[in-house]
Amino acid sequence: MTSGNRSSTSPDDELRLPRPPGVMRRFWARHPRIADVLVAGVCLLVSLVPATSFRGDGDAVGIARYWPMTGPVVVGLVILGCASLLLRRRFPRAVFVLAVVVAHAYLLAPVAVGGLLLCMSAYSLAVYRSTRACLIGVGIALGSLATSAAVLGLTGVIGPAIAWNAVIGEAVVTTIGALIGTNVGNRKRYVAALIDRSRQLVVERDQQTQLAAASERERIARELHDIVAHSLTVMVALAEGVAASTEMDRARPGATAIATTGREALRDMRATLGVLRDPDAAPLAPLARDTAAETIASARAAGFDATLTVAGERPELSSAVQLAISRIAQEAVTNAIRHARGATRIDLRIAYEPASVTITVTDDGEPLDAPPVATGGYGLRGLRERVELTGGAVEAGPAPGRGWRVRAVLPLEQENHDESS
Repeated sequence: MTSGNRSSTSPDDELRLPRPPGVMRRFWARHPRIADVLVAGVCLLVSLVPATSFRGDGDAVGIARYWPMTGPVVVGLVILGCASLLLRRRFPRAVFVLAVVVAHAYLLAPVAVGGLLLCMSAYSLAVYRSTRACLIGVGIALGSLATSAAVLGLTGVIGPAIAWNAVIGEAVVTTIGALIGTNVGNRKRYVAALIDRSRQLVVERDQQTQLAAASERERIARELHDIVAHSLTVMVALAEGVAASTEMDRARPGATAIATTGREALRDMRATLGVLRDPDAAPLAPLARDTAAETIASARAAGFDATLTVAGERPELSSAVQLAISRIAQEAVTNAIRHARGATRIDLRIAYEPASVTITVTDDGEPLDAPPVATGGYGLRGLRERVELTGGAVEAGPAPGRGWRVRAVLPLEQENHDESS
């Protein structure tokens, strides 16, 4: 149940965002439709009442004489424009275009009238689209309105008061709406970008955790394979020797070696599993020790003529290099014991140089069953992965004359590789 709950947790649940400040702000955020209805109602009241208060008669001059015919058109456009504010969140461009049409329709009124429709539509365009779209829309709207007012005013169709109100009044309220909308829209987009980035960070954190867990599982599997495969191989060889012996005195050292190998394997496994239980322990630090001599001793106990040769002065080694040396030697010797048919001799050579260390394991058996590193089993694949983690190279193939040889070269400078691993 716990794992299922964790896997179903969404990034939004882990963000734990604070509530918006203010009771009213939270109310409008939860009920946007109510806010849209109130805005549309206020705009309708402010815009429609002045237009419907005038009654044209036969003595009127200019556009006023046509008000009985143009009045229903203007009123209808005002109602339609205010009703469109209900859709300003989804279609701010369409609402703004309709508001510009209504602003032009005000020019047909017999008196100077105006409203908040263009102001609210400019605000909505800046908040729900972009600042650039708002600036372009306001520029086009005011330019077209000024042009229409100038043409109608110069031709005497409308009076100066109506023309000036159309240009100055609408320019003032539209600029106010655009400035407020730009401020609110930029803040809204900034907060949305922060939240989106936070979601991405949560997802990346989960992905990094999964990758780290997979890498650690692979690392532990490699360590346990090295421990178990080597120890069991030696124990099987020793047990076969004990079973073949008919004398108790000759069988006793083999049985003692089996017990010793088993205790060492248990110790290494406890050390590996102890790293998992202790969150403050460095990964695999308890296993970073020189086990080359123990590996050769195990091969001798299994009946092989095994030798260890160390060339050069041993420098101060990092834990990664020391662990790699021990595991490479252990894996190569174990493969020789298991797969080299007819082998009687195993030679392990560790050569220290100023910038690198070379590990060479050679046997004198028939190399028919020994696979190359590129196509080997899990043990050789883990050996190759371990060498690559330290930035080194490994090769395996027939030795000159007879037998099989595994040769690995590891660089001694491990700062970058330790950090990446």
